[in-house]
Amino acid sequence: MARTPEHPDLQDVRLARVFAALGDPARLRILAVLADRGEHQRDDFAVEVGPSTLSHHMKVLREAGVVRCRFEGTRCFVSLRADTFDRFSTALDGVLRSIAEEAA
Repeated sequence: MARTPEHPDLQDVRLARVFAALGDPARLRILAVLADRGEHQRDDFAVEVGPSTLSHHMKVLREAGVVRCRFEGTRCFVSLRADTFDRFSTALDGVLRSIAEEAA
């Protein structure tokens, strides 16, 4: 049986919760990788934390409505949740720009 992680319905996604989820440097580094709007495996994230802590960060981002997780066999693919970014485009595009500027 395939695992299907729960994602909040778009109408339940709140900007305050999104910003709270982004209030951690490790989660901002995850977002920096996802800024290309592609799908990434967990190994793509240069976050210096253990596997269980990385899973926790992914869960916080998923439950806040920031990312979408998809399982294929034993692999997990993570991407930005486009509908959330469309809903809060001005605020979240600014966050992505700020992350890119800090990385440069």
